[in-house]
Amino acid sequence: MYARFFEEIRVGEQAMLGSHTFTAQEIKAFAARFDAQPFHMDEASARASHFGALCASGWHTAAVCQRLAVAHRARQVEELLAAGRPAAELGPSPGFRELKWLRPVYAGATIAFSNRVIAKTDLRSRPAWGLVTGLVEGRDQRGETVFAYTGELYLQRQAG
Repeated sequence: MYARFFEEIRVGEQAMLGSHTFTAQEIKAFAARFDAQPFHMDEASARASHFGALCASGWHTAAVCQRLAVAHRARQVEELLAAGRPAAELGPSPGFRELKWLRPVYAGATIAFSNRVIAKTDLRSRPAWGLVTGLVEGRDQRGETVFAYTGELYLQRQAG
């Protein structure tokens, strides 16, 4: 998600990662491979369920979010390099917490994903790196939050 160096990132900054419209066909295809519950696979079963209509797997929502985050970073890297600036390296993610699927993502819903920096941590044990914590959210076309998690990434510091 981040292409700039640790020192350049500011707590409170927000990035729009992109949006995606979940179609019935792709909801069923994802579910058939990874989460074959009836309310993800069949409209009639979904209507009879507590969801009341076909909805995406939470893991499908998370996978789309990750794809958009990776594409967002690639665009940022491209822009920096085109401007003659270096891009920071990403380290591994030590994990995430508070993953929430707050509302169903129904077929036809368009979800816009964002990341807001909520903390930065200096790492004495890894002086070439900092730890950035972000709140990632997905909001539907009504502006309601349907998906959220807090994630952390190691981000390269500027040399020198």
